[in-house]
Amino acid sequence: MSAQLKTAECLLCGPRTGNEPLLGGSLCRCLTCGFTWTNAIDESTRDLYNDSYFVDGGYQDYFAHVDQWRYEAGRRLSWLLSGVRPRTLLEAGSAGGFFVEAARSAGIDASGVEPTRACVRYSRERLKVPVQHGYFESTAVKPVDAVCGFHVLEHVDDPRKFLATARSQLVPSGWIALEVPNIDSSAARRQGTSWPHLYLKHHRWHFSPQSLTRLVESCGFIVRRCDTIFTRYYTRPLRRLRPSALAKLAADYRAVKSLRMSDPQCGDLLRVIAQLPESSMSAYA
Repeated sequence: MSAQLKTAECLLCGPRTGNEPLLGGSLCRCLTCGFTWTNAIDESTRDLYNDSYFVDGGYQDYFAHVDQWRYEAGRRLSWLLSGVRPRTLLEAGSAGGFFVEAARSAGIDASGVEPTRACVRYSRERLKVPVQHGYFESTAVKPVDAVCGFHVLEHVDDPRKFLATARSQLVPSGWIALEVPNIDSSAARRQGTSWPHLYLKHHRWHFSPQSLTRLVESCGFIVRRCDTIFTRYYTRPLRRLRPSALAKLAADYRAVKSLRMSDPQCGDLLRVIAQLPESSMSAYA
């Protein structure tokens, strides 16, 4: 029998407050602030970053969907550049390197850190982009203007350590851009344990706009932008006409009475852009 790693206290409030079970005990929610986390993670599956996660039928047959990952990378870069103009950038958990590739194509001196060797090889050999092998929290890099982490924070053992590392690797007034699943989305409430972004096997933390904003700001950043997007935001235009995509569109419309792809609260995915004030460097060092 594999060991179960349980988390008994709220990441935001600490051990002082109680929690309540959700979804049949799969999740815990803080009674004070509402932050949510997975009740138990199977220790035998915690090393998500081995090669089998990305190859041999692993994570969405990752390397069979290059066009999709490039499309998502372009959408994320457009979002970032709509409010931030970094000259240097580091992506934590860069996977196959597609966002690093897109950023470099836009003239940004971008690099990545990725713990999966298969992804590092692909990034270096196929995309010809600079990606270091290792974990973000233990990799030394030169200070950069922006740190990005897309679908990383929900996996890490300690989100505060991740954010502290980002803070230490940013120049004064530098930026952090994050994207995670939104546990308060209309689809999460509607689908419960069937919501595809819940992924209890590997997602340890489950963020809402309020909890992610509170966490990021408690780690010394100022949140400049926070919104959510529906999954179809990353669906390529021609694929939006497929029956499954139209069904999702209809469900989203019923939830928010709008065809827009973003929403302050209800979208499946949560995005935050935050800035490190120059004056805060010594206070949080």
